[in-house]
Amino acid sequence: MHKYASAPRFAAGRVALVLTSCLVTALTAQSRSVVPRTAWGDPDLQGVWPGTGMMGVPLERPATLGDKSQLTDEELAARAAQARRQAAQDEEEFVATRPTAEAVLTGAGTGPPGHWGERGTPQRQTSLVVDPPNGRIPPMTPEGQKRTAAIPASRYYDNSGGGWFNGPEDLSVYDRCITRGLIGSMVAVGYNAGNQIVQGPGWVALRNEMIHEARMIPTDGRRHVSPAIRSYMGDSVGRWDGATLVVDTTNFNGTTGIGANGRATYHSDALHVVERFTRVDANTIQYEAAIDDPKTWTRPFTIAFPLKRDMSYGMFEYACHEGNYGLRNILSAARAAERHTP
Repeated sequence: MHKYASAPRFAAGRVALVLTSCLVTALTAQSRSVVPRTAWGDPDLQGVWPGTGMMGVPLERPATLGDKSQLTDEELAARAAQARRQAAQDEEEFVATRPTAEAVLTGAGTGPPGHWGERGTPQRQTSLVVDPPNGRIPPMTPEGQKRTAAIPASRYYDNSGGGWFNGPEDLSVYDRCITRGLIGSMVAVGYNAGNQIVQGPGWVALRNEMIHEARMIPTDGRRHVSPAIRSYMGDSVGRWDGATLVVDTTNFNGTTGIGANGRATYHSDALHVVERFTRVDANTIQYEAAIDDPKTWTRPFTIAFPLKRDMSYGMFEYACHEGNYGLRNILSAARAAERHTP
């Protein structure tokens, strides 16, 4: 057995999360007095909760910041000034007509104008990872390193033309418009960062705008399905801890990842995620996800960030596959390159 067994791994992670746990406990206590109830008595988390505001916060903290989890007033002001400069640059109507040779090789400069994407709003939080204290994903296990090394470059976010492209299965499940995975679906990237919660007696439905994911989460005390049944998003079961919705998810198939729409770092089928949704005021849910995968990382880690309610936000149809010319063009270009290879 790996030296980090499942229960001890989560216990160790919680010890390192004393401050975060105290904060969540305080928020939970506060929320009991402000969270409305549904007609059947459950805490009411319903609404649209886009993650757009946190889009500029990196998943991992820059190493130069060390254990610094929050920006100072001066640093926040500097970030706000940079955001204003970026907004002005984003007003360009067209991308450069003659991208550099480097941009052509890496795929940069071939996308839409900057204003097509979303930047978020300046935040004090320096990373989405809040545990370990350095805000960085823990080192990989030897098994995780070996498995990662065997994954073709074509399945990563910035493959720069690397890997092979013999068929659709050689690209990531996100590039194929299938899924971003559980954590990938909750972390805002680029655009279409809407999240909608709808409830019924014994159920919570969580819909993510991008790739139009919809998780049906039972809260009636049932157990997980058989370990033989696995999927991209896993099997989620929920329970109420006071005013907090706790969602336990297992049974992943090991083909999605963490960060960059599920294409930055891949996890295994042993992934275990425990999410907490705490409504701390009328317009804020504090989201926390404890992530454990003994086949991939040497210890668990936790991400946390607020989701802001915005009932004016429009949840658009994410018609990805209908317009997925990129996948067809990638494969046809690979065939063309083969024909011209001496």
